[in-house]
Amino acid sequence: MDSVVDEIGDIVSRLESISEELNDYAMRILSEAIEEGATTRPALEKQVSQARRAVDKAIQHLSKN
Repeated sequence: MDSVVDEIGDIVSRLESISEELNDYAMRILSEAIEEGATTRPALEKQVSQARRAVDKAIQHLSKN
């Protein structure tokens, strides 16, 4: 059982890295949009942020004791 818990911990760590990476991409998309004079939130940023929230939700589910 401990090996399964360890493997889940590894998955959670990878998901946390993915969440951070998705957040960085979203910020980059927003920055580029602002530089280009956009006045609305880019659709791609919305998609990336939604994916990040889904990953964060998975982290929460896997982190429950």
